[in-house]
Amino acid sequence: MNNPENKVWYKQFWPWFLIIVPLTSMVVSFTMMNFAFTTQDSMVVDDYYKEGKGINVKLQAIERAKALNIQADVSVTNDAIEVSFASGQNIDGQALVLDFYHSTQEHKDFSVNVFKDAQNVYRAPIENATNGKWRVSLHPMDESWKLQKQISLPSQSQFTLVP
Repeated sequence: MNNPENKVWYKQFWPWFLIIVPLTSMVVSFTMMNFAFTTQDSMVVDDYYKEGKGINVKLQAIERAKALNIQADVSVTNDAIEVSFASGQNIDGQALVLDFYHSTQEHKDFSVNVFKDAQNVYRAPIENATNGKWRVSLHPMDESWKLQKQISLPSQSQFTLVP
């Protein structure tokens, strides 16, 4: 009776090993299915045609900035943004919009309205954290032209936005 061959099945290693492997696989697969069904992927676009038309409008705005020879120098610090034109000019002096698009986390995206002061420099306070890799876009309120660039912040020096 004390023979190791006569142990009951639940006191042996191999039955439990053979049960745990598929059981673990099932738990992981149900967890992944739950994750897939309850979260939304923000990088997937439903209407590709509409998105394509929007891209054409953006490209026209960039081409307009090239035609007007617009270049802007931008300085971003922890608490303020300064934009000055290196060439070309915002003709009517209207406020500009500086959009920050995070490379991977959509919830970090934000926009800042910058207004011209007496020295012809556009300034605005900044309240969002700007550390990381960003796609920065500058355009007037009517979106008639557009400048953009990929940058990494924080940066000690200013950067130039070109079409």
